[in-house]
Amino acid sequence: MDNLIKISDLESYEKAIQGQSMLVFSTTWCPDCHFLKTFIDDLVKQNPQWTFYYVDRDEMVDLCVDLEIMVIPSFIAYKNGKEVSRYVDKLRKTQQQIQEFIDQIQ
Repeated sequence: MDNLIKISDLESYEKAIQGQSMLVFSTTWCPDCHFLKTFIDDLVKQNPQWTFYYVDRDEMVDLCVDLEIMVIPSFIAYKNGKEVSRYVDKLRKTQQQIQEFIDQIQ
């Protein structure tokens, strides 16, 4: 996840969501999150209209509770400070499924 910008505090989160942003919620211990690492950099390159951010759920628990992120990995898309779409699901996500999620965002 080298191409994702890490969010470590609420100020960074507030700043990040002001653009066209894709927040990826993950952890270091989650097997499905490790699977995501095999292709997330490709998704970043294929979707230059989005700025991708990484949020470690264990480090930002309060934010995740507020956003109702109870499963990982999860994705929330923002435009100009407003949530426009989310992909929150307990199942492992493939590159194709995530790309389809991104493609359907208006």
